[in-house]
Amino acid sequence: MTTPIPTKVHYHRKERELELTYADGESYRLSVEYLRVFSPSAEVRGHGPDSATLQVGKKDVGLKNITQAGRYALKLHFDDGHDSGLYSWDYLHDLIRRREANWADYLRRLEEAGASREPLGIEIKQL
Repeated sequence: MTTPIPTKVHYHRKERELELTYADGESYRLSVEYLRVFSPSAEVRGHGPDSATLQVGKKDVGLKNITQAGRYALKLHFDDGHDSGLYSWDYLHDLIRRREANWADYLRRLEEAGASREPLGIEIKQL
């Protein structure tokens, strides 16, 4: 079975949701926060099974841009500066299928860490 490829990708800026529509008419919306905390980048996922970095304070994150990477993926450019990691069609489809379980696990890990989805305040980047 091959992974379906979206026929339309639309960013709903006000709701901060990415909508993926498929040829069969099915449409799914994924929050930008969800996409950010489950970024496929090594910065988030790490380089091994136990080296992932818990993403905190991402509740209000949005997208600055979306670009296509070849015919197999999207690159999402988040407004918090994160733009590494390619969201392949397979990975996006997996995020759709596992959304509820992934989100519940994320909320559990936040609670265990005593962390929050809320932004910590003004982020200052040193040059």
